[in-house]
Amino acid sequence: MKEAKESCGLAGIYNHQGAVDKVYMALHALQHRGQESAGIAISDGRQIHGHTGMGLVSDVFGQPLQGELAKLGNTAIGHVRYSTSGSSSLNNAQPLLVEYSLGQLAIAHNGNLINAMLLRDEYEAHGHIFKGTSDSEIIVHLLAKPSHIAKPDTLAHVLGHLQGSFCLLLLTPDKLEAARDPYGIRPLCLGRLPDGAWMVASETCALDIVDAEFIREVEPGEIITLDKNGLHSRFYAKGGRPAHCIFEQVYFADPSSTIFGENVHLVRSEMGRQLAREAPVEADLVTPVPNCARCAAGGYAEESGIPYSRGFTVSHYAGRSFIEPEQPMRDLAVKMKLNVIREVVKDKRLVVIEDSVVRGTTTRGKMGALRRAGAKEIHLRVASPPIRYPCFYGIDFPSREELIANKRTIEEIREYLEVDSLAYLSLEGMLSCVKSPPDHYCNACWSGKYPIPVDCAVSKFAFERYQKKLFE
Repeated sequence: MKEAKESCGLAGIYNHQGAVDKVYMALHALQHRGQESAGIAISDGRQIHGHTGMGLVSDVFGQPLQGELAKLGNTAIGHVRYSTSGSSSLNNAQPLLVEYSLGQLAIAHNGNLINAMLLRDEYEAHGHIFKGTSDSEIIVHLLAKPSHIAKPDTLAHVLGHLQGSFCLLLLTPDKLEAARDPYGIRPLCLGRLPDGAWMVASETCALDIVDAEFIREVEPGEIITLDKNGLHSRFYAKGGRPAHCIFEQVYFADPSSTIFGENVHLVRSEMGRQLAREAPVEADLVTPVPNCARCAAGGYAEESGIPYSRGFTVSHYAGRSFIEPEQPMRDLAVKMKLNVIREVVKDKRLVVIEDSVVRGTTTRGKMGALRRAGAKEIHLRVASPPIRYPCFYGIDFPSREELIANKRTIEEIREYLEVDSLAYLSLEGMLSCVKSPPDHYCNACWSGKYPIPVDCAVSKFAFERYQKKLFE
């Protein structure tokens, strides 16, 4: 797919001598979740230090900086970002580090708050000044409000004001807290290092890279506190029916990760098998569009009996085109990343597997490259349903007007992509590939049925447009 962006990646470790180095490694493992900026905040028990920068983790934290940061403390939280709310700028890079009446606070957020504009309007009307344009900064202002500080449990009270999707890591000088929204839309897991230190991360692949054991998921509506007395859990919201984002399984999460109780690779492989059952075709080869469609392509090949082969080579240095902020950058990233293996595809009838198609522009380019390389037939099979609606919960799908499936029939999409045949996995078929009940997943980008009511005028650049109006 590679035409939209996803939610950010979080990692945090409490009271471990190598916390900074291990958070750094965890952010590397989560780099697929965001490439625009990265940051780490560190506590020594008395003071928090932080460093953020634009670009990849390796760009932001090269030596000797990483070594200097490692000396600053034994508790750390980290963040990799792609912008679902607010522009890609250093002011919006996280963790956000602030100082208010209770002292220092660093916060890292994965998700999207759908009531962010209403809250910001209210706080600005009372004289609050915002440094950036992301929805995450609003949480800081809520936590600093005197009437909220006076509550017996300030964080639980503040989380009750938030609507939308959020996984949060909050660092104060003496503790680390993690929280997840009541619907569990985005993944967040709890792990433990060999020496007993606790770790929290967006995906289990971040635990694996530092040899941490996966303990369990942070539950929807749960707050976990890590401090000198150990781990404490409390719930700020009653557990209801979850709305896990199944697009995490389709595209964003790493295949090695276990999220929402299932391994991502196995789920994607089953989606490929189901796609083969629903949309068979006579062909010579099954080939994926790397990298995320590989799992589904393997499942399709197994189920159909058609041989699997690589039709593209892939550069691992070009980044993820899906999470590039602008279309020209996405197109360039695709050209730099993928190259057709002519000898494999020439004169062959191909079943090409994509995980999803958003705008269709980059997919059309890939199909054109296969055609120019001599492919005899191209049968595109998509391992998810047509995306017809935008996401407001942390995946940066474009406006509905930009979605290729919004106003086109399947045949019209086929003609635009210039392929011989086109088929998508059905919504029912996709939901049959996961173990939890179908109503435990959010499928709004396909069905238009949003688990949390949204204002469809909301967009990631809402605050930028708001600021522009003030000066017109």
